Amino acid sequence: MLYVLTLGLTLGTFLATGTASAQSAAPAPKYIKTTTGFLLVLRQGDNVLQELEQLATREKIAGASLTGLGFVHPTFGFWNQQTKTYDPKSLRDTELASLTGSIAWKDQRPALHLHGVVTDKTFAAYGGHLLALEVGTGSVEITITVHPQRLTRTVDERNGATVMSW
Repeated sequence: MLYVLTLGLTLGTFLATGTASAQSAAPAPKYIKTTTGFLLVLRQGDNVLQELEQLATREKIAGASLTGLGFVHPTFGFWNQQTKTYDPKSLRDTELASLTGSIAWKDQRPALHLHGVVTDKTFAAYGGHLLALEVGTGSVEITITVHPQRLTRTVDERNGATVMSW
């Protein structure tokens, strides 16, 4: 009987104010802790790299490896040895068949190194180093395995590439 009274009061409050108490609640968290690290689930429009950097900072992740999948709008980069920059290629409406990478630190900020393979609606595959990644329709699920030692990135003087060390 108490349940009915509580439900009635909640429904009455909703009808009287035109709002539900759930609407004022904070948005659901985008990740949960697991026994090996974190599970991050992102939704349409989320910036994957930005969300990973924020998670690494918020949770003080010393270093990690990650894998993921989902629907995305990627920008890949191919390392140009002569210019020491990435030549970019952007795609839209692709399925992320595989995401793999690592989280390390450079200049007191998270430094991501991500590679991926995506397919389009014809099942043609594209892949490489990810410069940017936005969630398309659906979601992106990323499993982050945390390592106990701090991983860092430094520039290799021989070729100008940023490499991981510990």
